[in-house]
Amino acid sequence: MRRLICVNEQDLTLALSLLRSTRIFGDEQMSGENARLTKENYGSVSRVYIMCEQDNLLNREVQLSMIQRNPPNDVKIIAGADHMPMFSKPQDFCSHLQEIANTYY
Repeated sequence: MRRLICVNEQDLTLALSLLRSTRIFGDEQMSGENARLTKENYGSVSRVYIMCEQDNLLNREVQLSMIQRNPPNDVKIIAGADHMPMFSKPQDFCSHLQEIANTYY
């Protein structure tokens, strides 16, 4: 369900003036040869994927595909969490982050 937010013309003008374009995939410097995933550049970093069961943006199949293509050290699952677990399940999310910090750092 979408909410309609009513703003006045001044607020809309201000918001539009503050918009900045951004690259979705980062700097051009990180393309091609510089972006190779090697043990030195990336593989030495411990990674944990936090899977959100009720994510409507990245459904279960997409998340599993991401995990399979780039296997993390561990996978944590937050039952009932949507795409933003810090809002939908903040206590569970915080517990997982603390556990990850204690385990890997």
